[in-house]
Amino acid sequence: MAEPRWLEWARGLQAIAQNGLLYTENPFDQERYEAMREIAAEMLAAGSGEEPARIRELFAGETGYATPKVDVRGAVFRDDALLMVRERRNGLWTPPGGWADVNDSPAEAVVREVYEESGYRTRAVKLLALCDRNKHPHTPHPFHIYKLFFLCELVGGEPASSVETDGVAFFGEHELPPLSIGHVTPGQIGRLFEHHRHPNWRTDFD
Repeated sequence: MAEPRWLEWARGLQAIAQNGLLYTENPFDQERYEAMREIAAEMLAAGSGEEPARIRELFAGETGYATPKVDVRGAVFRDDALLMVRERRNGLWTPPGGWADVNDSPAEAVVREVYEESGYRTRAVKLLALCDRNKHPHTPHPFHIYKLFFLCELVGGEPASSVETDGVAFFGEHELPPLSIGHVTPGQIGRLFEHHRHPNWRTDFD
């Protein structure tokens, strides 16, 4: 399922405006880029149903050269079942993960996220997939995101909730709970199980 063109256009306008504001020294150009960012915010608000003020707040927090954000997800298997966590905000399930932090390598980021969201200690052993979120049927998002799915080996810990999660469990491939489509799609979950069954497969990308 292709994402809507209005979302692609709005993100593109926002990126152009952000980069223009970084480099321009002309006050008239600055006004033009600010106006362009406002148009992008209004497009996103109209298309998504989100409050314009919320979109403006998101855009105002973005400075410097616009690049894709990085989301990391841990694929942790036990007895052919996949570790998943339930999000407090919507009651839906996803492999544990989140934004990569500055000064973390991707592997360090996913190990940290798995522990923070599930209570389990792991070791990242293989990058299974690097996905452009725009090319997969996720719910719309205002920013361009790369998603990194790592196979993580379980080494310890015990299930624990967090400020973001209130459920931790392992699920078989045919007993999946309702998914948080903003973070993972059924196709991506299926692909993780395929990688689990075929450990010699190469990393997926795009």
